[in-house]
Amino acid sequence: MQEVDHFPFNPSEFGDLPDDLTEYLNIDFLDTEKLFDDPWLNCADDYCSDIQKAAEVPSQESQPQRNQQTDKQTKNSRKRKRVPQPLCTTENTKRKRPKVAGQPKTKEVQAEPTSVIPETDVGSAPNPTDSLSGLSTTPPPRIVHLYPSNSAPPFPIQIITIPDAAGYQVVQLSPPPPVIRLPLSNTATAPTYIFVPATSPPCKRRLPPLSPVGGAVAPVQMSSSPIGSLSDSASKAMCPPCASPLSPSTEMSQCKESPPPQSPTVPDIPQGVNDYIQEAKAHMSQVCQDMETGISLTSHYVDVQVSQREVLRSGKNTNKCLEKELVIMGDTDRQKSLLGQSQIFGGSNDKAKRYILLLGNAGMGKTTLIKKLCLDWSKDCIPQFDFVFLLDGKQLSLTEPTFSLQTLLLNLSSYAPSCMDPEAVFAQILAAPKRVLIIFDGFNELRDYEMLLQTQEKDLVTSLLKDNKAQTFTVKQLYSAILQRVLLPGCTLLLSTRPRGSGLQVLRRTDSLLEMCGFTSTNVETYLTQYFTDPALRTSALDCLKSSSYLHLLCWNPGLCRLMCLVLEQCASLEVLPRTLTGLCHQVLCLKMEKERKNPCAEAQTQTPEQPVQDETQILNSCQVKKCDGSNQKKSRKQQHTSSGSRRSMRTKKTQVDEMDEEMKNDVEGVDRTQEGELLSQLSSLAWEGVKSNSSILPTGRAVPSKLKAFGLRMGLVLSHHLKKRPLVSNGENEGGGRGDKHEMGEVKENSGRTDTDVDDDLILLWANPFLQSYMAAVHLSLSRTVTERTFLQTLPFQSGGKGRRRPQREELELTQRFVVGLLFHNRTELQKLHLHSERTLKDVVVTKQASVMKHLEGLSYSDLSSSQVLEACHCVYEASHTSDESSRNTGNTRLLTHLAVNLPEFLTFQGVPLSPPDVFTVQNAVKRGGTEGRSFCLDLEDSGIQICGLRALVGLNNINTYRACIADVVALWEQLEQAGETELLQGAVSTFKIHPLKATQVCHIEHLEKLVKIHVQKRLSDSSSQSESILAEGVPAVKELHKLEFELGPERGPLALPKLWELLPGLPNLQHLDLEDCKIGDKEAENLANALASLCSLEKLNLSQNCVGDQGVKKLTATLKDLPKLHCLSLYSNVISDEGAESLAAALPHMASLTDLDVSYNKLTDAGVESLGASLRNCNEMKTLRMWNQCIPYGVYERLQHQDSRIKLN
Repeated sequence: MQEVDHFPFNPSEFGDLPDDLTEYLNIDFLDTEKLFDDPWLNCADDYCSDIQKAAEVPSQESQPQRNQQTDKQTKNSRKRKRVPQPLCTTENTKRKRPKVAGQPKTKEVQAEPTSVIPETDVGSAPNPTDSLSGLSTTPPPRIVHLYPSNSAPPFPIQIITIPDAAGYQVVQLSPPPPVIRLPLSNTATAPTYIFVPATSPPCKRRLPPLSPVGGAVAPVQMSSSPIGSLSDSASKAMCPPCASPLSPSTEMSQCKESPPPQSPTVPDIPQGVNDYIQEAKAHMSQVCQDMETGISLTSHYVDVQVSQREVLRSGKNTNKCLEKELVIMGDTDRQKSLLGQSQIFGGSNDKAKRYILLLGNAGMGKTTLIKKLCLDWSKDCIPQFDFVFLLDGKQLSLTEPTFSLQTLLLNLSSYAPSCMDPEAVFAQILAAPKRVLIIFDGFNELRDYEMLLQTQEKDLVTSLLKDNKAQTFTVKQLYSAILQRVLLPGCTLLLSTRPRGSGLQVLRRTDSLLEMCGFTSTNVETYLTQYFTDPALRTSALDCLKSSSYLHLLCWNPGLCRLMCLVLEQCASLEVLPRTLTGLCHQVLCLKMEKERKNPCAEAQTQTPEQPVQDETQILNSCQVKKCDGSNQKKSRKQQHTSSGSRRSMRTKKTQVDEMDEEMKNDVEGVDRTQEGELLSQLSSLAWEGVKSNSSILPTGRAVPSKLKAFGLRMGLVLSHHLKKRPLVSNGENEGGGRGDKHEMGEVKENSGRTDTDVDDDLILLWANPFLQSYMAAVHLSLSRTVTERTFLQTLPFQSGGKGRRRPQREELELTQRFVVGLLFHNRTELQKLHLHSERTLKDVVVTKQASVMKHLEGLSYSDLSSSQVLEACHCVYEASHTSDESSRNTGNTRLLTHLAVNLPEFLTFQGVPLSPPDVFTVQNAVKRGGTEGRSFCLDLEDSGIQICGLRALVGLNNINTYRACIADVVALWEQLEQAGETELLQGAVSTFKIHPLKATQVCHIEHLEKLVKIHVQKRLSDSSSQSESILAEGVPAVKELHKLEFELGPERGPLALPKLWELLPGLPNLQHLDLEDCKIGDKEAENLANALASLCSLEKLNLSQNCVGDQGVKKLTATLKDLPKLHCLSLYSNVISDEGAESLAAALPHMASLTDLDVSYNKLTDAGVESLGASLRNCNEMKTLRMWNQCIPYGVYERLQHQDSRIKLN
């Protein structure tokens, strides 16, 4: 709430409140019937009706009755002079809010929190007893108006009475809080009293945001918006009315029944703001229609679901890689966690998600999904947001401190239309941040967000909070403030990026972690059906794609599926389809070159951004016409300036595009086949620079020749992008306290004809496809003679960093390295198309670099490589050994594949490495080749997220001895094999599956194990299946061979899975080692464990350290443990066992004949308990060590016991 001094007026100069105020009131203006019958002033809270009303107005009978005056009389009566006698008024006066121009005046006056001026002089001490006497409790407070001066507006005064009851008390506030103080001049501040109930009744209803609680008075600083920036309706939106208990901290409810809204809604959005919202939706509906040139989002979009990911927050991981922090789910669990687009921001029954992270590798469709969300918002399919702003990572290249939060959202955000009244729109954004969605896109890696989440300077944060409309900040500072919740803390954030690099700061803040799942086989067919409208071509394309397994699997990535469709368009003219990713990208590039030669201007026209500019102009004009038709008067001067400035901005854009078109048309005539190779060479050099700098933007530090730009645009390799650079503020914003330095004032004056919707744009060039950028970079590395041998060797994969550690690879760099190896073993005739080298020169370059690659790969020690590096080696070797032309194979290709198959480690583990369908194919290729070389392997596929179809492909190989994978996926595979009648494959899949040792780190691991144990006990896959009975006649071998189970869920998730653990333990008769450390096992859980341990006759080690087992739990455990014939190690370290529990252990120790090690350190033992255990140890001949150190026991006691028996250890 704000404090505004409307006019000089002070109650202390008028003395005590007289009994009759009629002589001081302008009764010509007082319509008592209309005023006192107003329901907005007489409402009360129903649910607080048990509280005695703390206010009463004197009866209307004591005031003279007046008839209602006419409008003319009303105007004349305002000139009546005030009676020069002292007045008295309450401080509970409704303050005026500054009004936005054009907003109608409201007649209702809302009641402020109840407050009373004491009936004593300023300097006298108050007497609460006198203040409470003679006051009744029935009627609600009334409001009357005073006219303190001839020219002043009517001033509302609330006259109340306080009940003479023990339930109320007087509280003096000194100094008076600003939200209830009546600002009056020329007098000292009088003490202020408020009357509150002694005990407030419980209120279950939710208080509105920023509402004071507990009788406190909210300071002005609690407002999330700058003072004087909100209209009346915007202020209502900030604190929506809802029922609340009657207290000085909350206003009277404006309606009798006002339940809290189910979702954050904004009532009474100003008409001008609502017009802007509709304009934004219309604009976004058009600009988001195209996925890319020639492909509409409406006709070609395939609804790809996203999966909900979980994060391990154990805090024990020192490796800051994202893959180490994320939980990699199995295929079965991933299918259960799939979310539709309507669930991304939380369903009707879910908690709202305010910080969402969307992960996906290059080409997985993150940007396309964001466009679809924006399109859905424009169609009112996402009603929880009034505003959607898209902030692009490319804007971070703007380093000038000339931006504010207002200009960032309304001018620099993508898809944002021109705004006619930015002040009102921005005020609405500040008033209701929960109705705002901000999307961050264009960030390649998580480390880009990590840089923005670094702690900012305190002065900068203070400046941002003090005046976020001042255009003195950089884009990076504003991005950082939004991500750190300094600005717009209540808004919803959606961040998209690739799952590479460090992301601890982001992961700590996110409350929802999503991942793009990619295309399924059904999605691929749907996409091809929508892409190919010709039925014959569609059928031919589908047949060709299904004939190539690897290409079909590559279509799991939507971006690669799009490239595959470009190739399949020419499938009738192609003799052989490409077999590798290198071959696919090479074929796409050749098709683009051929198309450009046939029609050099067509591609340039489709790739230029002229059409979006025309669309923006059309949308702007249509919205302006619509707004003009709906208004009653002509536009204001500000709107006219804004409109003219917007048209100038559009003309500027169109002029830039026209100039580029003219350059391109002139350059087309000058490009021939000789220059084509040179231009490709220059583009490939720029691509390599972008890969090295982890950027998709062509270098802006030096001038790129216009002919090169035109060639890249015509080829479709690069796209132009409007980068908005310098928003210019309007005169009105400067007057309102925006930019105030002399330099900025001069800039505004110089551009006085432009408004804050005017921006200076730069056209920058972007790589159109990340795969083609990496491919072009590989062309430079593999074919350019400017790349020295030393530089080339440094770019090869698996380079060692400092101290022998392998440097982590970025995704685009891994792709480039993969393409380099593939190009060097590609058909040289095809490579001749990419460069100007003569045939002999090309042969020398390729042969030299081929030899370097082979020497490098053959010199690798695969046993020293990490799992992800072994996977990348499989990809590189596959690219080298499977060229697009079978006749071009040479011995070098086969030698690399053979060397890989022979040197792969026997225990091939990919645990913790996400395996996509193409990844599985390349691993299968290497393992299968190993079988021809007499090799067999043991595969570990746990926590790899491998799909069930990929699991089947690997398990079906003949040279797989054993395999590990997600238990739920394995059971699903068995069920599929049983339903398909593949008995032989099912037999092999069951017999080679292993789970020993099993480390449960998630609750689902115990759930999956419970399902497997059930199959083992029932000896069938399901109650209705019978085909597997012969295969499972002896049970599941993996369950019988499980000897070690580590329960590592921790104290938070452990108790959730313990009930299932007690149920499945009897089904593990061969279990030898059970680790239940730190999972909050108390006496009750110890009793359940004791019942389950009775059937574990093979148990040798039991670890119950760091739990809550007490004396009763030990008593139950010892009754069972003494019957376990093979138990030799028992740890009860750090529990709550006292002397009573020690006596139970001492009594059972002689009967535990196999026990050799016992640890009861750090319990609640005293010297008596230690003495009893030491005495019992004399009867345990097999016992080797007894640890029972406790810091509360004197060291001399241990020393004496250790002297008596050396088996007692202190550590």
